[in-house]
Amino acid sequence: MVEKIDGVINAISGVLYQPYIVPLFLLVAGVYFTIRTGLLQISLFGESIKVVSEKPKEKGSVSSFGALMVSTASRVGTGNIIGVASALVLGGPGAIFWMWITAIFGGASAFIESTLAQIYKRKDKDGTSYGGPSYYMQDGLKQRWLGVIFAIVLVLTYAVGYNMLAAYNTQSTFSSFGFYDAETTPYIIGGILAVLFGVCVLGGGLRLTKITGVLVPIMGVLYVIVSLVILVMNIAYIPAMFKAIFVSAFDFKAIFGGFTGSCIMWGIKRGLYSNEAGMGSAPNAAASADVAHPAKQGLVQMLSVFIDTLLICSATAFLCLCSGVEPTEALKGVPYVQAAMSGGINSAAYINADGSANAANFIQDSIFASLGAAGPIFIAAALTLFAFTTLLGNYYYCEGCLRFILKRKPSKAFITCFRIVATVLVFVGAILSAGVVWDTADMLQGIMVVINVPVILILGGRAIAALKDYKKQRKEGKSPEFKSADIGLAGKTDCWE
Repeated sequence: MVEKIDGVINAISGVLYQPYIVPLFLLVAGVYFTIRTGLLQISLFGESIKVVSEKPKEKGSVSSFGALMVSTASRVGTGNIIGVASALVLGGPGAIFWMWITAIFGGASAFIESTLAQIYKRKDKDGTSYGGPSYYMQDGLKQRWLGVIFAIVLVLTYAVGYNMLAAYNTQSTFSSFGFYDAETTPYIIGGILAVLFGVCVLGGGLRLTKITGVLVPIMGVLYVIVSLVILVMNIAYIPAMFKAIFVSAFDFKAIFGGFTGSCIMWGIKRGLYSNEAGMGSAPNAAASADVAHPAKQGLVQMLSVFIDTLLICSATAFLCLCSGVEPTEALKGVPYVQAAMSGGINSAAYINADGSANAANFIQDSIFASLGAAGPIFIAAALTLFAFTTLLGNYYYCEGCLRFILKRKPSKAFITCFRIVATVLVFVGAILSAGVVWDTADMLQGIMVVINVPVILILGGRAIAALKDYKKQRKEGKSPEFKSADIGLAGKTDCWE
């Protein structure tokens, strides 16, 4: 039964990732918004760092930093280790170059979608705000039905696709340790992970913000530091590493000979899984921020994309590629990172019974040679922390979408039931096969792109108008404050009149 479902999922995914659908949508939107915003990824990069530190307008509200941590908690996850390693194995070294391209142009799309979420956000009775793509589809595009479809797909993507994948990747991280038993350990780790997740989500949304606000910076900084140390230890390989990246990235004969398996496709797939730019997920967190101008949160979310891909994903890629270990089909995901850190590997040991790769073992063995016995322990701890913050950030998005679908705040009984179901799905993900969870996540994220990107292309002019208003006020020496009338939307927003 599971195999039949996976076959259907693969067929849908195969259509979505044809070059003229998801890849084209992301490229067109990214390039278009980069041009329309005057290359804000560079011109306003410094400004994006500055606005992160600003305090919320009202005490107790979610700050720009808090919203950044929630969205980064979702973005920065197992995709930064397993996703990157799998892209390198399946697409070659050039895949990281196309991940960079996805992030650079995707930063502009992230700005647009998050600024729109701020413009069309709603104010709650307790003074906090909420919103997301479903709301700008309803209020900006006047198509509530589309917003409902998007909200349903988002809940499926994050509560089912991404959270099951994060749970699977977490338990698989321990498969290289002596205590791991394929028959029992996934159940034990899945159970522990589900219990911890359940305790956190039953504490409410504000607790999620606090937890991720503490864990994400620690997680990211430690991982980058260790990766840099390993990079320095293998400094002799750096020139060859960059040569391999660029030669592979522009091997167009190989690329167009089989696009679905090319470095471009894997760079886009795993880049999207990692940074989520253009999918419409981060705007749900962006809408919760209490800021004086929508463009501020747009800049913050653009920065989140860069932190995820240009910093943390690059750390994994460099860690692997500077090791001298040649990536192979058998070393998808974590096993490749482990091999890269160890300097050698028995590739046959990293193929699961279903033909998928044991990514966790790969990364563990890769780090062993550079850091010794401490290496696999570090990767297990880092990946567990990455995955857990991903679970929390992903769940955060779901409750807002449920509110939109129901046209009211879900009852306590309903939300408790949903949290229990979400917790059970975390456990289920831990015991499924790698192929099923990856294929499900790929398909659902592709559907989100197909819905969201055309909408932000239609409504993007309003976000660009907000950006122009922001830049105008900054030029005049003011601390930018926004009113909907400033961009011709008087009486059409809930928070900016």
